Amino acid sequence: MQNTKQLSGILIFISFLITIVSYFLYSELFIYSGIFAWLALSLVFIKTSNKKLLIVLLILSFLSFSYSFLNDFFIDYERAILVNQYLLTLLIGVGFLRLIATPKKEKVKKLPRGKESFLKTYLGIHLFGSVINLSSLILVADKLYKKGPISKLQIILLTRAFSSDAYWSPFFVAFAAALTYAPNLSTSTILLTGLVLAFIAFLVTYFEVMNIKKYDIKEFRGYPIHFETLYLPFLLAIMVLFTNFYYPNLKVILLISFFSIVLTTFILPLKVGLKNTISKLNHHVTDELPKMKNEIALFLVAGMFGVSISSILVGLNINLPFETFNGLTASLLLLVLIILSFVGIHPIISIAIIGNWMNELNHTLLAMTFLMSWSTAVSTSPFSGLNLTMQARYKLNAIDIFKINLPYVIRMYIVCIIVLFVVSDYLNL
Repeated sequence: MQNTKQLSGILIFISFLITIVSYFLYSELFIYSGIFAWLALSLVFIKTSNKKLLIVLLILSFLSFSYSFLNDFFIDYERAILVNQYLLTLLIGVGFLRLIATPKKEKVKKLPRGKESFLKTYLGIHLFGSVINLSSLILVADKLYKKGPISKLQIILLTRAFSSDAYWSPFFVAFAAALTYAPNLSTSTILLTGLVLAFIAFLVTYFEVMNIKKYDIKEFRGYPIHFETLYLPFLLAIMVLFTNFYYPNLKVILLISFFSIVLTTFILPLKVGLKNTISKLNHHVTDELPKMKNEIALFLVAGMFGVSISSILVGLNINLPFETFNGLTASLLLLVLIILSFVGIHPIISIAIIGNWMNELNHTLLAMTFLMSWSTAVSTSPFSGLNLTMQARYKLNAIDIFKINLPYVIRMYIVCIIVLFVVSDYLNL
């Protein structure tokens, strides 16, 4: 079993390398990256935590493809295999950054208290989470949990500081999904709007905890992350933006993936030495990459399911339920996506179906809607990866998290509606 796990990690890494090489050098190799990813999944499928959902999606995909085949509808088999490959590549590439970005573990006898601790902890989780994703939240939450049960105020900070990254971070899976299904988006518009939304999300949270008496911020216990490694997000961003400026046709998602592994390869030996670098990289490939089985399985299967459904929709010539995509229709779509997340439909599944069906709409507004739905819902949905982790790791109740964050979701949905109308007007839609 251990050998199977290690082999799956190697196959995942080969898939990652082939994707990079095929994009920059030999495009005909791209199909093999998908094949290796699916082979890796086949080795660890039995160990995935969401097998029932995956099996249902696989069966529905088979039935949908069968229906399309019997009715002579066009089926893009290659897209079914590869549709989320760039998204997976980003997920794998960013994973390597944990080797050089995770702050050093420290022994803390007493957790700092008060408003300043709240602000520093929030900012630390948000900034590090924008690059190393869920690892930043786990790093802090583990420290807090060792000192006692996670409080309601700590739940608010942990879930919102992390989830608001999805509004803007190009290193986040949500951004990769948006790029996959709305590739012609305006990156500058998305980033600027996302940063504004993340800041508003912070303000909404800050004023909420300051003005509600049951949240005594003076007694808040935080774990501020030290910022000596903040050079990494900035360095990575500069490299990506600089390259994209001179080569605007290169996909940002591939640039991030490429520079992530390049930075890891060059910086890790400086931190731990060449011998330890080889050991750490080997451990990451054979032990850490297979742990991504749930994400890999969901992205591969959901992508194929989205393609299978779109084949039927196109074959039956089913039109969109609206003639124009503007602030109003984007707001309604956002509401639908959030509700679907609340009832257990992962955003990647919803985005895969809608993205394949609505690819003729304005990609900037569509991508913005996707990011808003992901960020707004993930903090609250009992079925999100974030909250499933919180429930399992820190013995929290899903209903409690939902109740605590539901007012936040409502407020942010209203904010998102305003932003969607403003952007729609800016884009003359």
